[in-house]
Amino acid sequence: MKKDLRIIKTEESLRKALLTLLQTKPLETITISELCRLAKINRGTFYLHYKDVHGVFRHYFEVIVKDLRLAYEKPYLKTNFRIKNITPDMVEIFAHVKKYQEFYQIVFDEKIPMTYYYLVFDTIRTFMSESFNSGFETDEDFDFLISFHANAILGIIIEWHKRDYITPIEEMNERLIKLVSL
Repeated sequence: MKKDLRIIKTEESLRKALLTLLQTKPLETITISELCRLAKINRGTFYLHYKDVHGVFRHYFEVIVKDLRLAYEKPYLKTNFRIKNITPDMVEIFAHVKKYQEFYQIVFDEKIPMTYYYLVFDTIRTFMSESFNSGFETDEDFDFLISFHANAILGIIIEWHKRDYITPIEEMNERLIKLVSL
């Protein structure tokens, strides 16, 4: 069933307003009033869709996570989890980041608390641990490996962020494959 266009527009307005506000203040200090004012919707409309500002963030984050999971898993599914068979044209994580660039600019902004970074880190870490069998003597070794790889991916994305995302996605895909095969 298709979503009502009014709902789509309301969610989009709230998302844009939330991203604008998050550039200058933490989520905890954003009020429903200022979010509604910036989104140009009334409070009644807000409460039809959300209970609080955190609900708007959670909903948007769920949308991003769903897309991130697809982008992360796609090359693995295409190659039956054979990492050595992944080619740059299969990588979609940078296309995902570019699609949600406004969100990632906030996540990786040095003035913003690390809370959002850890949300993304934990998400990627969860994808990785679900995708691979440990094969290690201890769960602890596996946990360290997964954390290492999750931070490696985020490190590459942060470097791309520091360069204002000007490097083309295709070049970033090639760079990732090159780094993974070192």
